[in-house]
Amino acid sequence: MSHTFPVRIFYEDTDMAGIVYYANYLKYIERARSDIVERLGVDQRAMRDEDIVFVITRVEADYLGKARFGDRLEVRTTHHAKGAVRWMFDQEVARGDEIIFRAKVTAVCMTTAGKPTRLPAKLRSQLVDPPA
Repeated sequence: MSHTFPVRIFYEDTDMAGIVYYANYLKYIERARSDIVERLGVDQRAMRDEDIVFVITRVEADYLGKARFGDRLEVRTTHHAKGAVRWMFDQEVARGDEIIFRAKVTAVCMTTAGKPTRLPAKLRSQLVDPPA
């Protein structure tokens, strides 16, 4: 599955050199993942009430370019379930055709006590494991 999420760079996103502060890319890709969850009709507050949450267990990131104040970027995400518990995301932040950030993210479904649990059935039915 694929998803696109727009990001506009504001002054508050930049460091003293006027370049997007490195940690903000993690915020941008988080916003895109949150948008995916919402668009798939998953209510995370209701999940939490049922003792289930998503936990990010791995992020592998590459910084490939720079974004600056005023830039308009796009977070492009492909994602799929991996087994019964994991949700995998390949994300990139681009300015037009130029990819300036790339990340691989693993989310795991867990109880609030930290025990792995199955992805909700409604979500699992919408996500397809890629061929092995």
